[in-house]
Amino acid sequence: MTAPNHTPDVARATVAANERSSVLIRELTSGDIHRLQRHFLTLGEEDRLLRFGQAVSDDVITRYVASIDFSRDSVFGVYDDNLALVAVAHVAQLPEGKNGRVAEFGVSVLESARGRGIGSRLFERAAIHCRNKRVDTLYMHCLSRNARMMRIAKKAGMQINFAYGEADGYLSLPPADTHSMLSEMMQEQIAAFDYALKRQLRNARRLVGALLPNQRAA
Repeated sequence: MTAPNHTPDVARATVAANERSSVLIRELTSGDIHRLQRHFLTLGEEDRLLRFGQAVSDDVITRYVASIDFSRDSVFGVYDDNLALVAVAHVAQLPEGKNGRVAEFGVSVLESARGRGIGSRLFERAAIHCRNKRVDTLYMHCLSRNARMMRIAKKAGMQINFAYGEADGYLSLPPADTHSMLSEMMQEQIAAFDYALKRQLRNARRLVGALLPNQRAA
């Protein structure tokens, strides 16, 4: 009997693993506010509904981005080669209560960047960051029909509660250790280097584009 040929499945798994490992995540600052706004405004109606749990207008998105407190919350992004944000995770610190320090995770990935595991990578980045910030629990709230968020939550091993078409996920985080500290530091350094390289290449393309018309005219 001939053994089944799983080569296509292996190839797809290898490609997915390579794409996932190539996802570089950079922590954003208030200097990225305009790119953040462009990212959220690019989301279509359905994606806005899934990201925010309700339909939101451009004005609401603009106010939301302007309200982000970078001294309290953490925001992470994935850039394309043109330095446009194709994915963003917002980790918002919630008031401390009986469950200790809790942070809420929200994520959005543009359609063009899906299928590469970016949402899960952003969750992993957020979790290790929260550990290092002494957060006890990472929390997630979304519509229960948000299949992408449900996959991320289940993959992370979150405790999920469902009620009235909505879902709440909770993940207890272990304390920070040397590995978590070094891992976050290295990830940020690599992402910062990648960002600087992409910026140089983008500026070089712009310069070439500006010079070519002049050369043709000459």
